[in-house]
Amino acid sequence: MSVDPRTPCLVGVAQHTVRDQPGPEPLDLWELVAREAAADAGAPGLLERLDSIQIVYTESWQYDDPVARLAERLGARPRHHAYSSVSGTAPQTLLGAAAAAIAAGEMDAALVTGGEALATRRALRRAGEKPAWSHRAHPRPPYGWERPPHPAEIAHEFFMPVHTYPVMESARRAAAGESIEDEMRDRGRMMAPMSRVAAANPHAWHRRSWTAEELVTPGPDNRFVGWPYTKRTVAFMDVDQAAALIIVSSGLADRLGVPAERRTYLRGWAYAEDPWEVAARPVLGESPAMAAAARHALDRAGAGLDEIGALDVYSCFAVALRAACAATGLDPLDGRGLTVTGGLPYAGAPVSVYVLHSTAAMAARLREQPGHGLVTGVGMHLTKHSWAVWSTEPGGAFRQGGPGLGALRVAGEPVHVTEPVPLAGTYAGPATVAGYTVAHGRDGAAERGVLVVDLPGGGRAHAVVREPALVAEAEAAELVGRRVELAGDGPVNVATW
Repeated sequence: MSVDPRTPCLVGVAQHTVRDQPGPEPLDLWELVAREAAADAGAPGLLERLDSIQIVYTESWQYDDPVARLAERLGARPRHHAYSSVSGTAPQTLLGAAAAAIAAGEMDAALVTGGEALATRRALRRAGEKPAWSHRAHPRPPYGWERPPHPAEIAHEFFMPVHTYPVMESARRAAAGESIEDEMRDRGRMMAPMSRVAAANPHAWHRRSWTAEELVTPGPDNRFVGWPYTKRTVAFMDVDQAAALIIVSSGLADRLGVPAERRTYLRGWAYAEDPWEVAARPVLGESPAMAAAARHALDRAGAGLDEIGALDVYSCFAVALRAACAATGLDPLDGRGLTVTGGLPYAGAPVSVYVLHSTAAMAARLREQPGHGLVTGVGMHLTKHSWAVWSTEPGGAFRQGGPGLGALRVAGEPVHVTEPVPLAGTYAGPATVAGYTVAHGRDGAAERGVLVVDLPGGGRAHAVVREPALVAEAEAAELVGRRVELAGDGPVNVATW
């Protein structure tokens, strides 16, 4: 089959995990995986031919000019530079933009890389030391938020994922008619197979498998982080890991002599957003935007879910997995498995970089087992969604004579698939619990309840539960649907019942 020379294809992939700390700084890791990805492509001189270098935001260290520093290390002179914001969807957004530019004839080769050294930072902190890494930004730039949390979220300390995702889980659980015990049991059954994949993955951070019971049973080494989620069922970010992908035009791949069996094609991808504030979502436990992204990515790829041979569903928290399954009709215990890496809790979650690892692993899988593979990403608080279909067969969005650049975008689709619910700041009076969690400290002790409540006149508000007896009750009995009374304490709504 003849392939249009403008068709983008992934030709070089690399992953690297550093197990001995202190390890290298992020810039060293980026250089290492970039060179390994070029070697994987088997195309000498590829790094010098890069038109674009794109780096996923790193939490570990703020460089003065990260892309320029890496380009200098690689001996590359790219015309295009990009450094992402914080988001689990950032890798696919960069890859999609690069593929679109290649299809449009604007470039021929792009490197997308990223990595974290948070395990090293933790090791240095414990030793009472600070990293002495290169090219530090002065002054330090603002954190890479696309937008800061809502003032009410800040007042109620409802802006950390370990709190927002459990609130969404509680709403989903109640809507499904599941008991607290049912949810925990099913979460363990869903995630235990993922840990077995990680145990066989040489790049995984936790190379061991757990039983379903071991994952969800709380204990000294498996504390609740945001009830009902235990430490072993949430993303593990303190890792030293990096990955790199090189995507080129098929014409350049031909000229470089990259064998056809080492090329992976982006057949289709899509991106969509839910309302940014969790409490503003009409249905707390669902993601209409995820369903829209899934539908568009598969449609553009010209493939149904049953034609996908391998999957990697973003797994920062169980509710993200469950939302993806609900969006597509996928069985959480599907025989294909939900991950090719082991997922964020077990393979490792280098903050915004994970999808580079899952895409690299998917490319390796497809080289061994040709066909289609699905990779998804989630950003912020189940807010942003990217779905991508990769294949050993060109086609879909980039079929010969197809729309190419336009097919990569969610053209004509609303950014927010649903309209947000109005949020109240302070509120006094009766309300009904829509979703909740109990925040736990590092010592494992319950600290406070965190609620999202429905207001009688419409709209939503946040609240906290401070009384120890009520906090304990929240972990023993279902609160969703419970009538509560809110009273103001400055900018904070305090709930009792």
